[in-house]
Amino acid sequence: MGTGVMKRKKMRWQPTQILVVGFASVILAGTILLSLPFASYEGYDIGFWNVLLNAFFTSTSATCVTGLVIVDTSVHWTVFGKTVILLMIQIGGLGIMTSATIFAFALGKKFSIRERLVMQESLNQFNLGGVVRLTQRVLGLTFLIEGIGAFLLMFRFIPKYGVLKGIGYSFFHAISAFCNAGFDLFGKSLVDYSGDPLVNSVILTLIVLGGLGFVVIMEIFKKRKFSKLSLHAKIAVYVTVVLIAVGFIVIFISESFNPNTLANESLGTKIQASLFHAITPRTAGFNTLAMDQLTMTTVFLTIVLMFIGGTSGSTAGGIKTTTFGVLIVLVLSIVKGKDDAEVFKKKIPTNIINKAIAIAALGIGIVVTLALILTITETAMQTGHTFQELFFESVSAFATVGLSLGITADLSWPGQLMIAIAMYFGRVGPLTIFLAFVYKKDKPSGIVKYPEEKVIVG
Repeated sequence: MGTGVMKRKKMRWQPTQILVVGFASVILAGTILLSLPFASYEGYDIGFWNVLLNAFFTSTSATCVTGLVIVDTSVHWTVFGKTVILLMIQIGGLGIMTSATIFAFALGKKFSIRERLVMQESLNQFNLGGVVRLTQRVLGLTFLIEGIGAFLLMFRFIPKYGVLKGIGYSFFHAISAFCNAGFDLFGKSLVDYSGDPLVNSVILTLIVLGGLGFVVIMEIFKKRKFSKLSLHAKIAVYVTVVLIAVGFIVIFISESFNPNTLANESLGTKIQASLFHAITPRTAGFNTLAMDQLTMTTVFLTIVLMFIGGTSGSTAGGIKTTTFGVLIVLVLSIVKGKDDAEVFKKKIPTNIINKAIAIAALGIGIVVTLALILTITETAMQTGHTFQELFFESVSAFATVGLSLGITADLSWPGQLMIAIAMYFGRVGPLTIFLAFVYKKDKPSGIVKYPEEKVIVG
């Protein structure tokens, strides 16, 4: 009897394992739904393998809020297919456990300690207390922001597309923007709206709010003053503002003289487009500039911004702004000869620094490995893509951005499968996936201490 109970206890899943399997389950469900003959206009006319590949890739991209596509969302999928995609974007943006709590609240279900632990892991929170209330606020804030965004977009889309289609387009793009998904129903993202102040301002605001994260947004509204924010919120806001400012200046200078993008545009359009592209690479995926016409400088900066991504606990991907901020603080502390990493009169704990280093290292490892594999698959399949295009695609997939230099649909099927796997790793988190597989509940930690010895580095 006792042995049976012990075995059952050992079989209990850890929060990280639930998140890993949860996202995979949503992707599988989405693949099945998008594989149905009435989900796409072409049905099974293109062959079952192509149907399955299109469904799997799109389901992964939507659930992982990326936006990379191998078929045109606007013309390939039916209303049913687009609805499934939108639902997966919402689930992927909120997170598996946050989405599941909607049904739990509706049924009046109480949450166990284990379920609260999974919520804590999903929201990247340090403390378990108040996690259910936080989840409720996250849901309310999400639907409120998306609703306001959709309402404002209606002023542009209803006159152009009619009432029903205009409302549908408004909600689709508001949800896609806030969840940093990058899916669009126009066929070429927001290129036609590069000079539209309403669409630009609404989409940009939704992207920034989604990229900052629920906790940071609520803290800003509650405390209002920067000095009263937590260290997490301060680093997130500071790094976000700096990245936007630097990105805007570099892109404005680089593209203002590019005859293929902004050279012939008005000053207002140049400012709007430069600001938009300074923000969207940090995992939003929308673009108002033709990606394959950008200068080499802008492409390089875009890769850097994509890899950094948004804030921890947000809908964005990448290694996260807070991770990048912690690493910068660490480097500056080492250069100054300090033993501790200090910023805003606070010391960053060693375990947080170690986690930031691990996340960045795993991110670099995944991107480099993916780029290497793509060079092999695409060379073997003779697709003719350049290394710059493949590397850009690799970073975009891992960082769940969705921007592309126009090669996603032309990749070989092995290459597309690798991109899908990278999107999954990027959304769930490489460290989370690693911990889910290597975590040993009963393994003693810290009992054996080994002698210290110096290593020559640098």
